Amino acid sequence: MKINGYGSFNINPYKKQMDKQYKMDKTNDKQDKVEISAHGKEMQHVNEFTTERQRKVEELKKQIQQGTYEVKPSNIAKSMVDFYTKNN
Repeated sequence: MKINGYGSFNINPYKKQMDKQYKMDKTNDKQDKVEISAHGKEMQHVNEFTTERQRKVEELKKQIQQGTYEVKPSNIAKSMVDFYTKNN
């Protein structure tokens, strides 16, 4: 003998909670918003510095390839001393 529809098959006791959460998520559609501070906007103008830096790098590459680049030990030593005295 087969009885259909008897018992509580396929019933999720948490379905009402899930439905409420789903409805709340639908009604609270929020959009992301980004605000950039004045300092951040100033930092966006770094392109001016990067083009100058790129020019210097290209000049140094050219000097190295031509063999005209000179390493000045006194400048290296001064930079190292400045670095370690500022960080301590």
